[in-house]
Parts: sequence; structure tokens; C-alpha cells
Amino acid sequence: MTGLHGWLILDKPLGLGSTQGVSAVKRALRAAGYDASKRGIKVGHGGTLDPLATGVLPIALGEATKLAGRMLDSDKVYDFTIGFGVETDTLDLEGKVIAQSAVRPTLAQVEAVLPRFTGPIEQVPPAYSALKIDGERAYDLARAGAEVVLAGRSIIIHNLFVRHPGRVPGSTPQHVATLQAEEWTPEHVRGDEVESITLTAHVSKGTYIRSLARDIARALGTVGHVTMLRRIKAGPFTLDHAISLDKLADFGNARTLEHNLLPLRAGLDDIPALSLSPDQAGLLRQGRVLIGIAADDGHYFAMLDESPVALVEVQDREVRVIRGFNL
Repeated sequence: MTGLHGWLILDKPLGLGSTQGVSAVKRALRAAGYDASKRGIKVGHGGTLDPLATGVLPIALGEATKLAGRMLDSDKVYDFTIGFGVETDTLDLEGKVIAQSAVRPTLAQVEAVLPRFTGPIEQVPPAYSALKIDGERAYDLARAGAEVVLAGRSIIIHNLFVRHPGRVPGSTPQHVATLQAEEWTPEHVRGDEVESITLTAHVSKGTYIRSLARDIARALGTVGHVTMLRRIKAGPFTLDHAISLDKLADFGNARTLEHNLLPLRAGLDDIPALSLSPDQAGLLRQGRVLIGIAADDGHYFAMLDESPVALVEVQDREVRVIRGFNL
């Protein structure tokens, strides 16, 4: 096998943590005869996904780990279900009940309130989150019984709408079929009122879907919590790129893992390429600045033929390295 540099996109199952997803990839590497710890291959994930969530979990290998931070900053798209009438301390199925309400909204009321949560908004993160307060994780303080008060933050909800069977951007046909079978069944509807609702949200970095669900429910005059959360897009990666843990294990056992990696470039699919001459590539690899480059200001993926050289920034016809790749 040659060096492994690229992306594996997992369709993370329920109950698995993000670090366990990284461990699963390392096991597949060992099965393929490529021990990450002995060969010094870095493996990391591009954005935490809670155990109770499923869906797109990008795993970076080798030089792609240098782009994991950029993946953390990228937009995400989620499907999520709000169960009305109960609020928990964790704002999801895992927590204990802290508030209840007999009020149930109608579908029309839900659709009418969503514009209030679209665009730039302020959001207070959940007490059970990984944010730090005086050096300690908020969820550790909350579990210890301390009162956790987190400051609001500015986020952007680019798009937010009620899911209807057949209108499923970014999802696989299997996912559509699942939603058609599961949504809008009698137990979800009580007369004109709904017991739960499934939404799709395209959100900026730092958005907590659990907080969004809490705030939507409260705006509807009731309480609620997340009963289902599925990430269908992270940065440029969608469910179409994702593989199951079983498929991951199959690739490892068949020693075909390397051939099923997405290239390093896939993590920067939204960035234009900048072609270099061999001399220019050599200068960038030394950390030098290129002068007099005819390109618009912005970020580029610098390439020598088909080989990635660096993520660079062009400003005033000068090119500077943001992240260099040792390939």
C-alpha cells in the first residue's frame, strides 16, 4: 500500500461516539495490513456527532487531518424530529424530564413559526454541551448538579423547513423511503395537532440542534426535545459519500480500503484549484511567498499536476501557504 491521505465518510450508527468511529477506521486499517499507530498515520474526525445522532461523520487520514479544523468550521445540514410535550435536561432522549405541557401545535403553526428561526439568530447552547466554563466542560458541571448558565451566541440558520415525503435534499432514496414510512403516521398526529414534527436545517458552525428544537417548541407555546437527529451533510460531504461500519470492515478485510478513500481534494471541493509550475511548488513547500500571481483574492487549492501542494491564500497577487501537504 502507498501512503493513505484522504477521507472516509462514515454513516455513523446510533449509539456510536465520534472517537469510536475513528477507532473503527483504525481497526479497518489494521485488517488491511496498515497499522496506523506503527506507521505513524494520523486519523481524526471532522466534527463531533453525539452518540444519539446518526449520519455523516468525515474521517480524515494522513495529510487530510490538516483540513479537519476547516471541516469543523463548515456548514452542516440535519434532519431532526421534535417530540412535543416534554423537555429534558439534555434536550434529547437521554435526559430526565424537567418540564411537560399538554399543548400540541398544528402543522400550520409550526410552518408559521419557522421564519423566526431562519437567518442570523441568537442561540443559548445546551447545558449538556462540550463548551468550557472556567476550564471545565459544561456537561461535567451539569452532571455534577451545578447550575450551568451559558452565554448566547450568534449563529446562522440558512434554511429551515418541515420535511415532507419526497422533498429530501441531500438524502439517499433509502432515507426517503424510511421517512415516508415513518413520518405522518397516526401516532404523530392528534386531530389537527402534531405530537412530533421532522424538520431539515442548514446551519452554520456552532449551531446546536437541541437548542433549536427547544426554542421552536417554546415559541409554539409548549416544550419539546429532540427524538431523532441525523446529519445529512457536513461541508462538501453528503450521505451519498457515506459508508456503513459493515462496509468499512469489508473494505479492510478485502484490503481495498485505499481504493475507497476519497481524495484529499474532496475536503476542499468548494475551493478552486491553482495550478503551479515545479519551481513555484518548490518555493511554496519551503514556505516562501509567490509574487505576481494572476489570480483573484481568496483561498485556493494549490496543485502541481495532480499532486496537492498546499491550501493557500491569494492577496494582492501574492500567494501564502495556509496548510502545506507533505505528499
